[in-house]
Amino acid sequence: MSTPFPTGRRPRIGIGGMSVRSATFSPHRTTYDDFRVTRGAELLARDAWTRPDGDLSGPVEWVPLVHAVAVPGGPVEPEAYRRLKGELVDRIRQIGPLDGLVHELHGAMGVVGLEDAEADLTEAVREALGPRALISAAMDPHGNVSRRLATALDLVTAHRPAAGQDAARTRERAARKLVERLAAGKGRPHLAWVQVPVLLPGERTSPRLEPARSLYGRPASIEELDGIVDAAVWAGWPWADEPRCKAAVVVTGDDPALAVEQARSLATEYWNLRHDFVFAAPAGDADECVEAAVASPARPFLISDTGDNPAAGGAGDLPYMLGRLLAHEDLAAGRVTALHAGITDPAAVAECFAAGVGAGVRLSVGGTHGPYEPYELAGEVVALREADEVGGDVAAVRRGGVTAVLVSRRKPFRSRADFGELDPRGYDLVVVKAGCPAPELSDLAADWRLALTPGAVDQNLRRLGHRRVERPLFPLDPHMPAPDLTPELL
Repeated sequence: MSTPFPTGRRPRIGIGGMSVRSATFSPHRTTYDDFRVTRGAELLARDAWTRPDGDLSGPVEWVPLVHAVAVPGGPVEPEAYRRLKGELVDRIRQIGPLDGLVHELHGAMGVVGLEDAEADLTEAVREALGPRALISAAMDPHGNVSRRLATALDLVTAHRPAAGQDAARTRERAARKLVERLAAGKGRPHLAWVQVPVLLPGERTSPRLEPARSLYGRPASIEELDGIVDAAVWAGWPWADEPRCKAAVVVTGDDPALAVEQARSLATEYWNLRHDFVFAAPAGDADECVEAAVASPARPFLISDTGDNPAAGGAGDLPYMLGRLLAHEDLAAGRVTALHAGITDPAAVAECFAAGVGAGVRLSVGGTHGPYEPYELAGEVVALREADEVGGDVAAVRRGGVTAVLVSRRKPFRSRADFGELDPRGYDLVVVKAGCPAPELSDLAADWRLALTPGAVDQNLRRLGHRRVERPLFPLDPHMPAPDLTPELL
């Protein structure tokens, strides 16, 4: 596929996509209103390289389409997906011929009733663009790359070194690779694609630690080889139940033999390291983590309530960890203090606002989406905050030494500011619904633990009940035979 340009004409490259990570085990559903939709000049102003003075704006005409991104949650409602997909496809058709597209995806979007949502979206985009335009995808390494998706793409790359820390650089890399390809009059490179039957949570494949640090560092060096365009590794998305959910490697290049060789090497290394990946912090069940935190002199001591992490798609309404905190005698009696954020329950928050600060309340907290039971909490309202940008109305209720932060909308707690007037540094324990904590909370904590709690994003995959993933699959099948990791050229 060649893409020659008449003299004096700049290539026209669109920018658009749809990105959300969906936990299909979650009872929550993602609606259209959950998406932040960016269009027009706002989309062009997001990155330096697309602005009028950007270094790629001379040789390229950037064409803003539409980009939609949502906070992680449960599967997307079909109507919301069709509406956003339709807007993107219609915009491509209306804008006139495009030479390429910077296609922003996550890789873990789930849509109710639809399998392999990113492939479905990309195939629709491909049909609207036509066969000659090149699609360069920027993806999250905690997504999935099915054969169907890879076949619909021309270039694809993933964040380095970690999801959430490299999104802007990944977009730029995807754009620059595309511009270089079009400027050279080159068409689609060879894609050496292979899936690895391993499915591990991001908390066990963190590039902060070996062996993930070295593994995720290899694609940059592979990219430097003559004949290679890009290399990327995906860990897959463990909190969905689809056949595509597993690790993957894609190496793109003009030298097909070298691309296959490097893809096989990366995939083999991933497989051989499967037993060596470790949690980013000491891990245990809720009671083990609470006991360790109470006994430790480190203050504040941070505990991640991992199974209901809204940043991974959890419903955010499980009161399980709150119950385990108040089951500890020292915390219940107030000899040790804990701040626990944030359980999603709009009705309980409304009751707190009606009662006012200083009032006693009896609340049925959490379990709003099911299937978990609410927790009966009697305590004092100690803080109220209206109209948080993410969490909506926020209330804090204290019982014994435990202060529970309740939110009316799902909200990850990532920074000191997220807690409002409640200073986490003033508590012995700080508990957040999270996996690996965000850098600001990590810096604040004197020590931390990962609590392996139940929920839609349970770190213990065996408790989730996967039924549709392809088996055998590690760690669900720990004694599975070695797989065939021969890459396929697409």
